Amino acid sequence: MNNDFEHLARTEHLPTRIATQFAKRIYDGVLKPGDKLPTEHEMSKTFGVSRTVVREAIAQLRNEGLVETRQGVGAFVVERTSRQIRLEDGKKMDRHAFTDLYQLRVPLEMEAAALAAVNHTDAQMEALDAAMARMPGVKDWGESGVTADLDFHRIIAEATGNDYFVQFVVAISERISHVIAIARAEGPLEDVISKTISEHGDICEAIRNRDAAGARAAMLRHLQGSAQRVGLEFEFVE
Repeated sequence: MNNDFEHLARTEHLPTRIATQFAKRIYDGVLKPGDKLPTEHEMSKTFGVSRTVVREAIAQLRNEGLVETRQGVGAFVVERTSRQIRLEDGKKMDRHAFTDLYQLRVPLEMEAAALAAVNHTDAQMEALDAAMARMPGVKDWGESGVTADLDFHRIIAEATGNDYFVQFVVAISERISHVIAIARAEGPLEDVISKTISEHGDICEAIRNRDAAGARAAMLRHLQGSAQRVGLEFEFVE
């Protein structure tokens, strides 16, 4: 493994920092489609972090559509189309940035939920149920729970039938992972998980029932709750 990766300071959000370094190499063409990422053990030694941190970083790369994981084999760079969206690297996620993120997420994900309610296929509903099933009782919300949460929102975007929703949701997924990480640190973890699961469940049921208005309203309640869990209070324009 190339050793010119940056060693990480403990004050940084470690999975995101690792994912950002690999994402830059993928976008710059240093890592090409089909290339295999280093093993968890190699990354753990290079970055000086645990394997749990490495697995969460790989999950972020997967949710951004940059890599695919093959059971028992490893993670591989995937082909990306020219239309996929890339956000500015290394944007500091301060309170102002979180507010900006939610102002984008509210209209984007509310409409995605409504369209998913109308357009979803049986296979997409099964995938949404599978993501929901991975949420309750997770022992490590920092890894399994975050991945399931990001998968849930990505599947909704796919169920719209509009690839632009997928591109935008995938593009902001790394920022969303910041929000999830801070939310679980701000309050009692069990309470955060319980509320998150309940909100996702309401969205899922509205989509299942092909209730566009209900799905839109349930997504708004979820985003309002999510914003409150990271200490944001601002007006959601309805």
